[in-house]
Amino acid sequence: MKMAFILFHGMTALDLIGFTEVMTRLARIRPESDISWDYCALSTQITDDRGLAYVVSRVKPDLSEYDLLFVPGGFTTRELRYDPDVLTWLQTAREANHLVSVCTGSLLLGAAGLLEGKRATTNASAYELLTPYCKEVVQARIVQDGRLFTGSGVSSSIDLGLYVLERLTDAATAERVQTDMSYPYYRTGTSSAVYDAKTGM
Repeated sequence: MKMAFILFHGMTALDLIGFTEVMTRLARIRPESDISWDYCALSTQITDDRGLAYVVSRVKPDLSEYDLLFVPGGFTTRELRYDPDVLTWLQTAREANHLVSVCTGSLLLGAAGLLEGKRATTNASAYELLTPYCKEVVQARIVQDGRLFTGSGVSSSIDLGLYVLERLTDAATAERVQTDMSYPYYRTGTSSAVYDAKTGM
């Protein structure tokens, strides 16, 4: 599985790191896994919403190369959802097997037309902003609608990572990563924090 982690100016670091910390650990605990990832952006350097700068490994790659696309949130998503360069780029991931966002990253997926007919969530402060882009905004910590996975507020990024990992591998793998991270809060299997559009629960 080849993953694209999207970075942009003004993103929230925990949105990015919480999810990527979980998913990239799979390469260490299961070395036989065919997993790789790139940090992708529209420029070589990105500065997050706290002033921390990141050097980006891939600039504007064709996102159709990837199996999984991940978009973090941040206050600037409210402006970037009107940026044609960002949206056109994200649209190249239209056929990805898995589309994932945390917090207001779902606004970017939505503005790019990738949430059409889907249920999704976002930060509670942005429910109304997300409404025009999807079938229904669900007030849940994690929402899965087929290949689409969305997480709510910033701290949900770790739970979302474990949930996606569990769905792509198995509960035992998710539990191993959870133990490795000393993170006791996630529960494998059915969780009241997760809304699955397939079951409506």
